[in-house]
Amino acid sequence: MSEEPVFPPLFSGMAVQGALDPMDKARSEAALGCDAGLIVYNNAANALTAAIVFAPEVPLRAAMAMLPVCGVGFQNALGALAPPEVAVHLEWDGKLRVNGASCGRLRVDASTDDPEAVPDWLIVGLELPLTLAAQDPGTTPDATALYEEGCTEVSPVHLLEAWSRHALVWINRWTDDGNKALHDEWRGLAWNLGEDVDLLGKRGTFLGVDEDFGMLLRNESGTELVPLTRLLETVA
Repeated sequence: MSEEPVFPPLFSGMAVQGALDPMDKARSEAALGCDAGLIVYNNAANALTAAIVFAPEVPLRAAMAMLPVCGVGFQNALGALAPPEVAVHLEWDGKLRVNGASCGRLRVDASTDDPEAVPDWLIVGLELPLTLAAQDPGTTPDATALYEEGCTEVSPVHLLEAWSRHALVWINRWTDDGNKALHDEWRGLAWNLGEDVDLLGKRGTFLGVDEDFGMLLRNESGTELVPLTRLLETVA
């Protein structure tokens, strides 16, 4: 029998199996009015997938901070469990980097895409490959998996538990102190900061983020703001 994760107060777990996507299940549960803090997870042999349901009390524009909150929480969690030489970075659009290679992603969705509306729910999902598919080695040199990077001793269950704990720490810091501490921590982990990027059909130099973590891109037309809400997957 697989080990069941233990989550901190205010969080609860719901396991799914097989091909069921935790993000899809979390959307269904959120639409039915589940409590905030539900973590739907699927601990498969080759990947860890999970989704956290939030019930924001602020407009979507500000609530999108839960994406960098969960990104920083993931980096802190893996940093605590992995060997010290393992480096974790965060891409603006939710992709995760381990030792410089792409290694899974964070996803985000909400009940509305109106930045000034308070969403009924907001969900941040995690997709983390544990092993590479047989055809991957050598064919996708920029892609890796957790166990390929010296993390074979990291238990997916313990990582999921740690992610929830560290995310909660940053939720509390964000709630109590605003964006500054989160900005400072995220900026130190940001991938491609100051470099040329091509994201969501936008190209330019990644200058940084605004107060709501919108991406600031400099190109021949000037400086363009790409709001974090562009990353929402669907509109309910």
